[in-house]
Amino acid sequence: MTRPQASAPSRAGKTPRFIAVEGPIGVGKTSLARRLADTFDSEILLELPEENPFLERFYHDPQRNALATQLYFLLQRARQMQQLRQNDLFDAVRVADFLIDKDALFARQNLDDDEYALYQQVYAHLTIDAPTPDLVIYLQAPAGVLLQRIHKRGIAAEQQIQRDYLERLNEAYAQFFHYYERSPLLIVNCAEIDLVNNDEDYQLLLEQIQSSTSGTHYFNPKPALL
Repeated sequence: MTRPQASAPSRAGKTPRFIAVEGPIGVGKTSLARRLADTFDSEILLELPEENPFLERFYHDPQRNALATQLYFLLQRARQMQQLRQNDLFDAVRVADFLIDKDALFARQNLDDDEYALYQQVYAHLTIDAPTPDLVIYLQAPAGVLLQRIHKRGIAAEQQIQRDYLERLNEAYAQFFHYYERSPLLIVNCAEIDLVNNDEDYQLLLEQIQSSTSGTHYFNPKPALL
């Protein structure tokens, strides 16, 4: 059965021109970015982890392969941001499933001090002209929910991911976005909602996107029962 097309917010209602969707692995950021791009008939920018030749090796041996994995992702994202800057940002909506500012979050989690110092030098050089999103959507879910979703989607390399790694990642994301002020920020609790397959949840999110024009906003329509 074909899913009804959700209606996009009115362009007159402050629709962001550049939306970045963020959150830890398994939270659903790529799926949401795809649906937003479909709704807005917009260009989409994706992380494309399947193109990173070091990622599977990282999951098997993080200490040995973290730097190569991180630098590959950084170069990939910086290239996409440069292409975005060369285009007319005011011509159409763009949706990305990553925020380049948070790239260092993973680096700090996975690199030793010397590797991180090297990474910071490369990061500073590559991201100097990166465009700033008009809205960042930060998707949250507990580590247990993330682990269930990772197992459900069944990508072989990801099955190596441990709960404690996801818990550390969640904490790093929470710290990062607690201080984030570069763009309007919409924090979404995804533990009890389905923004991809549930049209009611998704339509409520679209309404929230239209009103999130400054500061930090929270979207939690179905809080988990204690």
